[in-house]
Amino acid sequence: MPLFALGFLLVILQPSTGQFPRVCANVQSLLSKECCPPWDGDGSPCGELSGRGSCQNILLSQAPLGPQFPFSGVDDREDWPSVFYNRTCTCEGNFMGFSCGECKFGFSGLNCTERQVKIRRNIFQLTASEKNKFLAYLNLAKNIPSQDYVIAIGTYAQMNNGSNPMFRDINVYDLFVWMHYYASRDTLLGGSNVWRDIDFAHEAPGFLPWHRVFLLMWERQIQRITGDENFTIPYWDWRDAEDCEVCNDEYMGGRHPTNPNLLSPASIFSSWQVICTRSEEYNSQQALCSATSEGPIRRNPGNNDKSRTPRLPSSADVEFCLSLTQYESGPMDKMANYSFRNTLEGFADPQTAISNPAQSGLHNALHIYMNGSMSQVQGSANDPIFVLHHAFVDSIFERWLRRHRPMLEVYPAANAPIGHNRENYMVPFIPLYRNGEFFKPSRELGYDYEYLQEPALQSFQDFLTPYLQQARQIWAWLVGAAVFGGIVTAVLTGLIRACRKKKGGTSSEIQPLLIESEDYNNITYQSNF
Repeated sequence: MPLFALGFLLVILQPSTGQFPRVCANVQSLLSKECCPPWDGDGSPCGELSGRGSCQNILLSQAPLGPQFPFSGVDDREDWPSVFYNRTCTCEGNFMGFSCGECKFGFSGLNCTERQVKIRRNIFQLTASEKNKFLAYLNLAKNIPSQDYVIAIGTYAQMNNGSNPMFRDINVYDLFVWMHYYASRDTLLGGSNVWRDIDFAHEAPGFLPWHRVFLLMWERQIQRITGDENFTIPYWDWRDAEDCEVCNDEYMGGRHPTNPNLLSPASIFSSWQVICTRSEEYNSQQALCSATSEGPIRRNPGNNDKSRTPRLPSSADVEFCLSLTQYESGPMDKMANYSFRNTLEGFADPQTAISNPAQSGLHNALHIYMNGSMSQVQGSANDPIFVLHHAFVDSIFERWLRRHRPMLEVYPAANAPIGHNRENYMVPFIPLYRNGEFFKPSRELGYDYEYLQEPALQSFQDFLTPYLQQARQIWAWLVGAAVFGGIVTAVLTGLIRACRKKKGGTSSEIQPLLIESEDYNNITYQSNF
């Protein structure tokens, strides 16, 4: 891309969603624990003068957590984001963003009043120009710095409780790699001690909502830096695939001719450098990933441990997973049985739904199969196949939501692993999002999948869905009202007949076919009730 074009893009960058807002990564914000930047539109904090939002205390969930993390006050991510900030912007209506300067997912326009639904498509259904544009967008994101966000390269304690900020710049693509790392990293306990059984984005109920938000944010960021508001993430439908169909130079990079662990020099991704892949090194140093380059993307698809992942997932695996009626069960972690989430994530057998962490199914199977950068949880987003893969995983989540139509209460409110209760804020996102806010159909968030569209039926379903949901919530009252109405109607009918007999009115041969107007009105009122 010409330098002047790159410079132009830097000028038109808009605020977006991500990690630590640059305007709040300073001594004043950290010591005051307040991140309420002014909205550019009116210069007031959170756009308060324009009714967009206001600076409010953060309300943290008090629901009990599961037993998986037996510590308190040792990890900056506990009760996110209260270690860093306890006051942030609370946006009104359809406004969103760390300064309330954006629209919620699914809305657009100056006042965020225009609904929109964009379609994510199969990568193999894109035209050559659309596919090339997608690859160019990926490469641009890897080479353009984030204007609005920085990353933390030290813990809050290492920052001397805010008086010594430790942040650094990062490019747009690596910002998301770093966020995935930060959510899944181990807890540093001091010395050489760490706690590994913790993950704010995996192995628990929040796995699917967290990655849903991650993709929405990533998608919006690409729209921002390119000016292409219609961009959507393509997906790779890997069901029944015999090999990595996207692992060629036309798409996501083929195999290197002399080193099977590297990408072909003909691929633009062969020059990419990975970050946040050396977890043991960070742990031994009691340090965070600083996003320095750590070598090229590694990938050797199919040459993985076959005893753990013998094959790629099948259509039958997906269909069985979709048949499971429980979203979550038991301990709500990777040992959960008959859990849709745990089966889709890949810790439960896709043919029995019984937990078996020694095997990797569905989502996990793809990561292990790639046999490289994607196979290590913390650094897996370094490989751009990550977004194609997770877009398809999200589509399976969407299919389950549409098939079973769960109420919000199906998502666990308490006793899930740390960070995964319904009202917990997702780590490490600012602005703040709760897990339960994304346990809803994708069309309510402004997107759909090409292979899930049913145009005529879908519009009718969209119209009926809110009414059906309300009816499900008050069904007991409706049944009771119907029974009561029936009883009253029966009593009135009996009284009417008795009155007629008393009057000794017309005989059966000459009775009118219609009830007299006064009685008709009474019955109609009761029927409506």
